[in-house]
Amino acid sequence: MSDMLPIALDAMGGDHAPAAVVAGARQAVEEYGIPVLLVGRADEMGDTGGLEVIEASEVIAMDAEAGASVRKMKDSSLVRAAEAVRDGRASAMFSAGNTGATMASALLRMGRIKGVNRPAIATPIPTPEGNPTILLDAGANAECQADWLVQFAQMGAVYAKARYDVSTPRVGLLSIGEEDTKGNDLVKETHKLMTAVDWRAIGAEFVGNVEGRDVMSESLDVIVTDGFTGNVVLKTLEGGIKGIIAALLGAFGSTPEAAAAADVLLPTLEPLYRRFDAESVGSAMLLGVKGVCLIGHGSSSSAAIVNGLRQGADLVQSGLVDRLTVAVGSP
Repeated sequence: MSDMLPIALDAMGGDHAPAAVVAGARQAVEEYGIPVLLVGRADEMGDTGGLEVIEASEVIAMDAEAGASVRKMKDSSLVRAAEAVRDGRASAMFSAGNTGATMASALLRMGRIKGVNRPAIATPIPTPEGNPTILLDAGANAECQADWLVQFAQMGAVYAKARYDVSTPRVGLLSIGEEDTKGNDLVKETHKLMTAVDWRAIGAEFVGNVEGRDVMSESLDVIVTDGFTGNVVLKTLEGGIKGIIAALLGAFGSTPEAAAAADVLLPTLEPLYRRFDAESVGSAMLLGVKGVCLIGHGSSSSAAIVNGLRQGADLVQSGLVDRLTVAVGSP
């Protein structure tokens, strides 16, 4: 990756920043050769291992109002990270900080791909085997129009091709039933529009309405919905998986016999645990802006930062933004 521009990493973003963020950055550089540019208050970062730093004096809090903060705090780490991409100093930006402010920084400083109605957050949802399912929008747009959802689906298909090398992504529309007549007005209108799209033009396939039980199914590659529903689905899955894991660990320690069985089962279950651990993905991507913008979980550890940076490097090298511009952009 020696010829790749560095990823501008918001060192001040997240519940465990800057220590965990800097530790993750150093590990990504040392173990994977990913170039990283730290952005934030250098005097608070500790030992950066010699990584280059863009000084930014302001930090947008996790609970701050996104748009107003980005407009007022022009020397914030988020704004400076987005400007580094805009100015050709970085190949991507990544933050585990305020999600809304991350999106606003990318949109206001990097700009939107011409022809894209609204950016959308694409989140990989792990499946028991094979590639993840791409869920979008996962929270960027709480209220949507039908034509936006169609474009989200198209961007999601391009993402699946670029990130996971899916030859013909299968796209589903999230609803309360598989029948064409099921769903609210938005879903019904979106279904009509998606049925009329020539999916072969981008090498994808629309499979129709799908249900919540299909989100982690290997029969789909992309699931599209509005940002409100998508975020609820995402958080529900996160909570459900954590609850199941906690229950299993409790059961394994409940009796001496269970503990003995756990000694045999846990090594076999560990790979599955890692697959479903959100930190193994590390970041979601904001699709539709003129640059790679990665969004991490607020509770990201150094391991999540490493994995998010790895995903960012893959997306940069795949030329995803250019591919999105060709597929859904306008002249």
